[in-house]
Amino acid sequence: MSSPPPERAPRSGEPAAQDGGEAVSAPPSFRNPFLDLLGAVDDGVGPGWARVALDSRPELTNMHGKVHGGVLMTLLDTTMARAAMARQGFRLSVVSIGVTASFLSPGSGRQRVQARAIGGGRSTCFCEAEILDAEGRIVAKGVGTFKYRKPPQGGATPPESIE
Repeated sequence: MSSPPPERAPRSGEPAAQDGGEAVSAPPSFRNPFLDLLGAVDDGVGPGWARVALDSRPELTNMHGKVHGGVLMTLLDTTMARAAMARQGFRLSVVSIGVTASFLSPGSGRQRVQARAIGGGRSTCFCEAEILDAEGRIVAKGVGTFKYRKPPQGGATPPESIE
């Protein structure tokens, strides 16, 4: 099994793959237009792991001014999916079969998601993820099961097509 991601996402200027696993780039056809809409950014990806970051802003919060649980769930789901695809070298895409989340503390500021593939076989992948806030507190944890599929014909919808 591949090495897990580092305990924290790298700070500016640090190498993307501190875990010994070589960092890779997802091909353009594996971009996620919904993450682009939210403003999430790739924070590193390697064999069986992925990181995504999102800066909180008012339109992504709940009535308490904290990052909405739906946004956090989306970050867990999509980052685990990236880890599952990275496990296969982005030769296959995935669909979520099941994702479970536990929300542990309110999210505000920059949210960093760390996900890793922890098992599975030819057709499925099991992943886990956590979201950390700017102070390193755990905001949420998730586990997910993903089914491997052939990539969509022609790739994903380009983000610029979203109006």
